[in-house]
Amino acid sequence: MPRLLLVSSSRVHPTSFLEHCRDAITEHFSGCAEVAFIPYALADHDHYESIVQAAFAPIGIPIRSIHHAANPVSAIESAQGIFTGGGNTFRLLKTLYDLKLMKRLRDQVQRADIPYMGSSAGTNLAGPTIRTTNDMPIVEPPSFEALNLVPFQINPHYQDADPDSTHQGETRAQRLEEYLEENESPVVAIREGSWLQVENGCCQLCGTTGMVLFRRGQPAQEMGPSADLSFLMD
Repeated sequence: MPRLLLVSSSRVHPTSFLEHCRDAITEHFSGCAEVAFIPYALADHDHYESIVQAAFAPIGIPIRSIHHAANPVSAIESAQGIFTGGGNTFRLLKTLYDLKLMKRLRDQVQRADIPYMGSSAGTNLAGPTIRTTNDMPIVEPPSFEALNLVPFQINPHYQDADPDSTHQGETRAQRLEEYLEENESPVVAIREGSWLQVENGCCQLCGTTGMVLFRRGQPAQEMGPSADLSFLMD
């Protein structure tokens, strides 16, 4: 069973990068001498690595981005822990397919018991597909199929409709309902400030802001912090 920490967003006002979930990160990667970082959701890999290294420094866990590796597959295979950062989900997925990393990454997390953390795009990657990302398709991956580490779709950065707004376009909830008109998989829409912890086949909502569960043919269901989502793992 995979061990997952799936964060809605790396940045939550007014804290610094990943500060709001630092305790959860510390526990998740306990025992790891180093964590392999997957930076492909952003274009500047060196700069992204430096940001993540600074965020992990208070935890005392070194970060090494796999873009330095002559063989990224070997870097994944030798990793003690893996963190996939946010950015553009389409760019992230395309790069992973181009480098032939998808199957190896899935195998390492599912079979080798390597703790995996995702944030934003890296969290989208954990679901069956990336069809519920908020990002623009700036590149075209060969498939929308993702790692399928959890059997439900994820929508990070979920925002509730503003009743005082004059905007008349579709709300995030309406967009996710459109997804369910064409697809069966439920959608876990996580607000910024919350994350999912998956271990031993159980799934727990953590953080402070809650989430909304969207299921086909059912009303959207508000779920507060500490909700048990293990029923979605069946």
